[in-house]
This record gives sequence, C-alpha cells and structure tokens, in this order.
Amino acid sequence: MPIIIGYIIVIASTLLGYVLSGGYLAVLFQPLELLIIGGAALGAFIVSNNTKVLMATTKSIGKLFQRSKYNKTLYLALISLLYSILNKIRQNGMLSIESDIDNPQESELFKRYPQILADSQICDFITDYLRLMISGNMNVYEIEALMDEELSTYQAELEKPAEAIASIGDGLPAFGIVAAVMGVINTLAKADRPASELGELIAHAMVGTFLGILLAYGFISPLAALLRQKNMNATKVLECIKVVLIASMHGYAPQICIEFGRKTLFSSERPTFFELENHVQQSKESTKQ
Repeated sequence: MPIIIGYIIVIASTLLGYVLSGGYLAVLFQPLELLIIGGAALGAFIVSNNTKVLMATTKSIGKLFQRSKYNKTLYLALISLLYSILNKIRQNGMLSIESDIDNPQESELFKRYPQILADSQICDFITDYLRLMISGNMNVYEIEALMDEELSTYQAELEKPAEAIASIGDGLPAFGIVAAVMGVINTLAKADRPASELGELIAHAMVGTFLGILLAYGFISPLAALLRQKNMNATKVLECIKVVLIASMHGYAPQICIEFGRKTLFSSERPTFFELENHVQQSKESTKQ
C-alpha cells in the first residue's frame, strides 16, 4: 500500500503542477516514447543479468508489495525459541537437543513457535550451527568466522536483485534521451512543415526525456532502495541468531545470551527488556501446562 500511495503522489503532483502551469495532458500521452524507453530498458536488463538474477529479481518484485514479516512478534518468538534451546542444553547437555535439530518439524520445542518453523531460512540457520556446536570439532572462533562468511554470501545474493533494479533506474534517463533524440531526428526530417506542426513534434520528442527521468527517480530507483531496506531486515534476523549462539559458546547464561541478541535488533522492531522477559516467562508457563 505505501508504494501505491507514493506512486499516486508522484503522478498527481507532477501532472497537477503541469496543468496548473498551463500545460495540456494530451501532449504527454506518447505511447511510442514509452515503447522505446521501456523496451530498451528491458532489453538492457536481460543482457546485463544472468538467469539466476533475472528470476530472483522477478520474485523480489512481489515481495516489495508485501508487509515485512520481520516484526516484533517474530523476534519475540525467535528469541524465546533460542532461550528454550539454550536452557535445555544448559540443563541436559548438548546431546539433549539432537533429536530436535535433526527433525525440527516433529520437535515439540520448535512446534511451540510455528512462525519460526515456517521460515526455512531461519530454521536451517539455527539447526545447522547447533549441529556444528554438538560435533565439538570447531571452536567458537571458527564457527563465528563460518557464520560471517555465510552472512556475507547471503547478503551478496540478496543485493543482486536490488542492483539489477537500480541499474534499470540509472539507465532510464539515458533511454529517455534516446527517445527524445529519435523524436528530434523525426522532426528534422519534416523541416518543411509549418512552424506549428514542428513545435508539436519537438514537444512530443521532449516527452521522452521527461518520461525517462520521471520513471527513473519517481518509480524504479525507489523500488531498489526499498528492496535494500527489506534485505537488511532479512539479514538482521540471522545476525541476531549468530550473536545468541556465539554468546552461548562463550559460556554466558541463556538469559544473558538472548539479551545480546535483542540488542542487535533495529529499534523499530526490538522488544523491550520487560517485553522479552514476559514473553519468555509465558513460554515457560505454557510448556509446564
């Protein structure tokens, strides 16, 4: 919804200002200019990206119009799950969670947090590193380095669609100029026409530049910026898991570990200390029941 509202404001303010200054909307309707600009941009997009990036970019467009799932509710569930896992390890040893991480879909521990269980990215990240912790063959610094490497790779993959969309935005003004130049060439080829007709042809040609710039900075580039913001949220949830698990490997108590994780979250989604404490306590009580 915010995207649609933003687009409406861009269109309304641009066209209203144009009309109030004495312009005629009919002059701006140039479908052939749009064909040149849009077709050239699409072709360049296909040429500059491999199949993997093309598919990822197509999927990311749909995600842009969805509300972010990385909210306070999810983080409360995530941190509560991590607390339950670490608490079980502290009480019964590392091997006590082996069955939970081998088959989280059947684990009573994970079933209490369906929101986390439904997210394969989060669930796999947790279980993969718990397996490494159980193996006992890697120290805390080696696991932390491996986590950093995985996060770096994940961030690079997420960034590709944003880069692809941004490149389209960067190219649209230039394609607008191409459309305008072609319009000017067409006008010069008809130089024997009356001045009124030549003026109309030049006006049509200049619409290309207008459309290229408007589409770039009013429509496409903002999508790339929004996608990067969503990517930061997707990475932040894994960073939270990393901090909690690394703190546990350093020997901190579960309550301290989850506080480390809470502190890594963005302030807009971060639960307060008391909110987290109450949620963890409620999880404990529901488990006893």
